[in-house]
Amino acid sequence: MKVLIVKTSSMGDVIHTLPALTDAANAFPGISFDWVVEEGFQEIPHWHPNVDKVIPIAIRRWRKNIIHTLKSGEWSRYTSDLKAESYDAIIDAQGLLKSAILVSRLANGTSYGLDKASAKEPLASHFYDHGIRVSKQLHAVERIRQLFAQALHYPLTEEKGNFSIRQHFQTDHSLDTPYLVFQHSTTRFDKHWPEAYWASLISITGNAGWDIKLPWGNHEEKARAERLAQQHRHVEVLPKLSLSEVAGIIAKASACVSVDTGLSHLAAALDTPNVILFGPTDPGLVGGYGKNQYCLEAKDYPANKIDIEPKIFAPLTPEIVWNKLQSLITPTN
Repeated sequence: MKVLIVKTSSMGDVIHTLPALTDAANAFPGISFDWVVEEGFQEIPHWHPNVDKVIPIAIRRWRKNIIHTLKSGEWSRYTSDLKAESYDAIIDAQGLLKSAILVSRLANGTSYGLDKASAKEPLASHFYDHGIRVSKQLHAVERIRQLFAQALHYPLTEEKGNFSIRQHFQTDHSLDTPYLVFQHSTTRFDKHWPEAYWASLISITGNAGWDIKLPWGNHEEKARAERLAQQHRHVEVLPKLSLSEVAGIIAKASACVSVDTGLSHLAAALDTPNVILFGPTDPGLVGGYGKNQYCLEAKDYPANKIDIEPKIFAPLTPEIVWNKLQSLITPTN
């Protein structure tokens, strides 16, 4: 069986799709997948053992200069790759008009997607051969697992979904010095845990004997990492890395502390213990899915008068985070 997956972005959404592939592979040994994904995330599908070909798409970049996209031949190469195979099923897990029109209707095969009551953009459902109803009250991972199971007609087990990517990064690191990864960067200001809190947590963990690694993805994030590392010799600001290289670092970490960001979902997919810090967002349907994933919400702690930004995070102090982190990294007999 050959299946085309349509899940283009964002990082967390792409990662959330992986357990559905594992379910399908368990139901149909020998199944293989091609995957249409935004070019910035094209490394991720390669990590799953049942993905054959990755077809990058660049909707975000193409729409900025449509004429150049057409003249450069990029569009024709994309459509040629898309139409080169006849698929037993095309599963659009994105549920958007752009994914339905630019992929599902162009590829060869019977298409499946969320119906109008389930899709983020209900109009997208009109472009599928079969619309599938999936509750919006399920975690994002479980929604996609349900979509795949109904499209390909296999029963889901009650077991938690398996991302099946940790083995891709499995190496012998018995001689490595144990370390923690602090994933301090996200897209919205109000989702950032205060920089002063990060500095305090680094001091606490450093005094406890831990080395810290700080990843970054742009100049602003790098500058924050360098500020945090200035007064702490046990902190390493990582170099500019590919997504696969960052995943390798996270896979070998003893634990992570993360804000609400794509890399926190990557830690979950790699089964790396992770404390995830939530302020304005709700972890209910998109929080850490996997082993040893712990969400701390600022709203669950008493308000205080600490003058810090963003204010929403004031109650979620470094001491609270350290107490939870300790429970993950302290050996038990």
